[in-house]
Amino acid sequence: MKGTNLGEFEELVLLAVAAMQEEAYSLAITDEINRITQRNITFGVVHSSLDRMEKKGFVQSEMGGATKERGGRRKRIFKVSAAGKEALIKSRNQRDELWGMIPKFLFDKA
Repeated sequence: MKGTNLGEFEELVLLAVAAMQEEAYSLAITDEINRITQRNITFGVVHSSLDRMEKKGFVQSEMGGATKERGGRRKRIFKVSAAGKEALIKSRNQRDELWGMIPKFLFDKA
């Protein structure tokens, strides 16, 4: 079924949202993904991914309070929905199963 599997980048974004909880807003998510992956992902790419995942039902968002640091602007805070949790669990289970199928000797040091 279309829309029920996560792409690699969507999975990274969704994992960041789950890990960051109340601090999961677009710019902070971008910074965290860049820090962990050593990539140079732009804010716009993360924001677009979040919008797509919200339409798919994997995340939900709400506006946070205005802050002085943001010039009185509010942050759009994201959280993982029940469908998003299911998608992450499914993805993890698939990866774990594939990793489990790899013979151990393939990763032994020569």
